[in-house]
Amino acid sequence: MIRVFVRGVDRAPLWLFALLVASIGLAPWVPEPYVAEKLRGLLAGEFDWPRDLFSLMVHAAPWLLMAFKLYRNSLSDGRAP
Repeated sequence: MIRVFVRGVDRAPLWLFALLVASIGLAPWVPEPYVAEKLRGLLAGEFDWPRDLFSLMVHAAPWLLMAFKLYRNSLSDGRAP
């Protein structure tokens, strides 16, 4: 199962992950990105756990996928992680 996921990430183009971050990861852009708003609320203790946690996971997933893709790219380039 993990190998299928990693293979899918390796085969997907980098621009796809950039598009996901720009659309889902930063939406809504006004007045501030959703991820920043929820992280600020989490640190301030103003976090509605069931609803906000799910929303944060949905909006943070593209960022995590992009980070994983860049990590995998760095490994395939022969550089140390």
